[in-house]
Amino acid sequence: MTLTHDSTGAPIQASYPEPLWIQAVQLIRAQIDNGTLKPGMRLAPERELCQQLGISRVTLRKALAKLVDDGVLSASHGRGWYVSAGAKAVGKEWPNSLESFSETAQRMGLTPTSTLLRAEQVGASLDEAELLLIAPGTPLFHLERVRLLDDVPIALDATAILAAQLGDVSGVDFSTASLYELLRERGIEPVRADATIEAKSASPLEAEMLLLDAGKPLLVMRQLAFDDLDRPLFTSTIRYVGDRYRLKTFFARSGSPARPAAESALIRPRG
Repeated sequence: MTLTHDSTGAPIQASYPEPLWIQAVQLIRAQIDNGTLKPGMRLAPERELCQQLGISRVTLRKALAKLVDDGVLSASHGRGWYVSAGAKAVGKEWPNSLESFSETAQRMGLTPTSTLLRAEQVGASLDEAELLLIAPGTPLFHLERVRLLDDVPIALDATAILAAQLGDVSGVDFSTASLYELLRERGIEPVRADATIEAKSASPLEAEMLLLDAGKPLLVMRQLAFDDLDRPLFTSTIRYVGDRYRLKTFFARSGSPARPAAESALIRPRG
């Protein structure tokens, strides 16, 4: 089995910003994600892997040790390295494949839960009305939660959605319920979202809710989601813990072969 860095067949690149051992971790993890490497399968011998990847044995073993720590691989003395029986594919998240926090977490094999901070109906402000193309004062349902993966705080999520789209949610437990699933039950499907991402320092209150030190970095994503008729559906602001969210992007000059523009991923938390 030949391991390559991406669909172009290029090997691990020393010019990439990530260290070689991290590239090797990502490559092997990707082989598991796409099903090339399945639970119970043995990796090629170390010498062969080093040749395929163009890295030293020391670098390779650092990558393999990381994958063992993550529970992805297991080592059998004298027999090699095996994909752990419990290894789960994380998959890739591209911006043109819009997913909820719950859907993403479940694909990663993690349990999503939330701590509810706010759930109430109020009239749309002037700014909200402008974004959602509605009249000021139109009822909006505001939902604010701390989002957790395997009980580790990952993000603060504040969403404002047309109350008429949701209907009666008085009996909904938003500590476990998915907003996307509620919309789907009502025949409404978010199909795309415009988003901006910027870095900021955690305020004392944000830090307290996310179990961080004040001033630690957050990645703030602001989204405006649209339905299949290209009508604004809801706005959201999600403040991710800086080391729990990663965005990879790709730039090309005009006329270069097209490929997805960006890849975003929640990072598996450590308790």
